[in-house]
Amino acid sequence: MRIYALAVYLFLYIPIGIIALFSFNAGKHASQFTGFSLQWYGKALGNPFVTEAFQTSLIVAAVSALLATVFGTMAALALQSVKGRLRVAFDALIYVAVMVPGIVIGIATLIALVTVFDWLNPTLAALWPVADAAPQLSLGYGSLIAAHGLFSMALVIIIVRARIAGMDRSLIEASADLGATPWGTFRQVTLPQIFPGILAGFLLAFTFSFDDFIIAFFVAGSQTTLPIYVFSSIRRGVTPEINAIGSMVLAVSLILLITAQLVLRRDRKA
Repeated sequence: MRIYALAVYLFLYIPIGIIALFSFNAGKHASQFTGFSLQWYGKALGNPFVTEAFQTSLIVAAVSALLATVFGTMAALALQSVKGRLRVAFDALIYVAVMVPGIVIGIATLIALVTVFDWLNPTLAALWPVADAAPQLSLGYGSLIAAHGLFSMALVIIIVRARIAGMDRSLIEASADLGATPWGTFRQVTLPQIFPGILAGFLLAFTFSFDDFIIAFFVAGSQTTLPIYVFSSIRRGVTPEINAIGSMVLAVSLILLITAQLVLRRDRKA
């Protein structure tokens, strides 16, 4: 079993290590290592298309993660009072949202948004004082944030509910017995106990949105996220600059995931 586990880890991480190694290549060919150099990191960071795509990914990830965290936490708290078959139905819907392939979510979200836009745009044009100046809803920042936020909200719900399940309920009951209002109990008792789970959910939601390509490819419209830019670039050939971009994205993702794991581990120890 140890040999099997070692083989699986090597199969998963050797290609990633090769990308990171060749990102320091001094040559112009991605498959020929001629020496160590940081020039490709400088070119990647100085590329206006890369910085614009990075800014788009950062904005979408931050906003969608924030929305997913707020609404996911609210949903997790509300589900605590749901019992019986309705609870089972909600649980099934939450886990199905995580299990459904990204390409299915991307296609379904695209069809739903286009259908809604086709219905709303003529309505807005008819109600607007000047029909030619009526706003036109289309794919872009809004569709990216909505798609990523709705999907990652399921992750936040699962993480926060796990933290709520391990929470000391006697403190909430004591707070109510001492005359605290529901909002006061939530702010002073419930929130401090579940905050590590909320933070971990936010970090995981941010990581998913920042790294996502499949869903973003369908709903991005004219916007270009960093994964979409990388995909468009490798169709013309892999260069050390692409390796450098991939390594930087990997570093950001690992930092966020490790931070989330440390927060959860510290919470479990506490």
